[in-house]
Amino acid sequence: MALSIESTRSIPRSADAVGLAVASSGTIPRQLGLNRSALSAQGFEGKIGQTLVVLGAAGATLVAVGIGDPRKITSGDLRLAAAALARATSRRSHVATNLVDAVTLDARSAAQAVVEGFALANYRYTDLKSAKGSSPSLLTMTCSSERARGTESGIERGRTTSAAAILARDLANMPPAYLTARMLADRAVEVAHASGLEVEVFDNDKLEIMGCGGLLGVNRGSTEPARLVKLTYKPSNPTGHLVMVGKGITYDSGGISLKPSDASHAMMKMDMTGAASVLSAMSALKALRCRAAVTGYLMCTDNRPSGSAMAMGDVLTFRNGKTSEIHNTDAEGRLVLADGLSLATELKPDAIVDIATLTGACMAALGPKIAGVLGTNQPFIEQVKQASETSGEPVWQLPLVREYRRFLDSNVADMKNIGGPYGGAITAALFLSEFTGDVPWAHLDIAGPMNSDFDDGWLSRGATGFGTRLLINLATGFTKPKKSR
Repeated sequence: MALSIESTRSIPRSADAVGLAVASSGTIPRQLGLNRSALSAQGFEGKIGQTLVVLGAAGATLVAVGIGDPRKITSGDLRLAAAALARATSRRSHVATNLVDAVTLDARSAAQAVVEGFALANYRYTDLKSAKGSSPSLLTMTCSSERARGTESGIERGRTTSAAAILARDLANMPPAYLTARMLADRAVEVAHASGLEVEVFDNDKLEIMGCGGLLGVNRGSTEPARLVKLTYKPSNPTGHLVMVGKGITYDSGGISLKPSDASHAMMKMDMTGAASVLSAMSALKALRCRAAVTGYLMCTDNRPSGSAMAMGDVLTFRNGKTSEIHNTDAEGRLVLADGLSLATELKPDAIVDIATLTGACMAALGPKIAGVLGTNQPFIEQVKQASETSGEPVWQLPLVREYRRFLDSNVADMKNIGGPYGGAITAALFLSEFTGDVPWAHLDIAGPMNSDFDDGWLSRGATGFGTRLLINLATGFTKPKKSR
C-alpha cells in the first residue's frame, strides 16, 4: 500500500490532520476547544462514524470522530469510525489519531480495525486516470505503552488484510481488455511468487486432457483462451486442508443469451471478483502464519457470443463425468465452478468453499450489501458466518432446498444449467452441490456486494473486493468440520 502506518505515544507535530475520538457522552478532548453544547449545536452527537472538522490553533485540521459508547464499540464500529476519518482528511498527507487508545477493545483488534477502515476508505482506482488525486501517505496511531505491542501486531495484520482487499479491488476494477484470462493467470503467478505460494497454470490443451468441459464450454465463444490456476499454501504440520474455488469470468456478455446494454452489463468486468478474492486472500496466508493448508482454484475465461459459442441445447461434460444441458448461456459461472469443485473434491480436503458473483436472484433477495451463503455442512457454514462477522462482510444463510433439485431435471442430460424463474440462488447452489461429493461445502454468492455505487463506510465506489478478508479469516481460523449432509 502507498499508505505508511506507524504508532507513537503522542500526536506528532508533523501531522497536518488529527482525528480525536469523541464518545456519545462524557468528556470531550480538550484539543478540540469545544464543549459538548458547542458540538451539539453543529449537529455532532458522537455517534459512530460522525465527523466534525475544526481548524486547530496551530493550523492543523482537527476532526472530531464519533465512537458512540467506547465500552460497547466493536471492531466493525471502529472500522467505520476510521473510514469516516479517512474521508474527512482525504486531502491531508499525514493523519494522526487516538482511536485505538480511546476504546476498551483490545489493542490488536482495535488497531487492525483502524488500519482496515482508513486504508479501504482511502482506496481509489486511478490506474487509468490522468489526474491521480491526493490522499494521506502516513497514518499515525497513538497508544499507551501498555497497548503498544498489541497495537503493532494489529497494525501489521491490518496492513496485510487491507493490501489483500485492495489487490482484489484493483483486479476487479480493471477493464476487460486489461485483464483477460491469460493476464489474470500471469498476475496470479506474480502474486504467488511474491507471497510464498506454489502455482500451476493450465491452458486449453491441458484442460481438454483433464476433462474440464465446463470451463472449455464457456470459453468456446472467445478469441482469448481459458486458464485454470491452482494455488497451494503448505505450512508445516497443517491443522487441516481447506480448498477455495473462485469464479473468474473476466467479462460476461451473457454469451448467446446476450445481456441487455445497461449499467449492470458495464459492471461485468467484475464477474471475476470471486477469483480475485481467492487469489488475494491466499496472498496473505504466509504473512499471517496460517496453520491450515489451503488450495485455491481460479476458473478463468470470458463469456462472449460468436459462431463457435455454446448454444442453448448443447450438452457439456464436466470433470467428474456429469453432464448438463444448456438452457441459458448466461448461467455460465456454475459451469466453470463445476470443474473447479470437481478438482477440489478429488483432493479429499476437510472442506471446500466457493465464491462467485453468481446470481441476480441472490441480489434480488438480499440487496447490494449482503452475500448469500448455502451449503451442505452446517458446522462449516457457521465458520463462514463467523469469519463474515469478524471481517464486516455480511452474509445471510439461504436454505439448500433439496426438493428444488427437480427443477434442474433434463430430458437429455444429468441436469439443466438453470432451474426456472424462482429460487434462482438456491437452484444454482443445488447445481454446484452435484460436484462436491461428501466433502463439507459452502457456497458464497456475492453478486450483490461485488460493487458499491457510492462511497459507504469503508467501501469505496466501484469494486469492493468483497469476501477477501472473510476468506482470510476463514482460512486462519479454520478447523476441521464434522461431516454431515
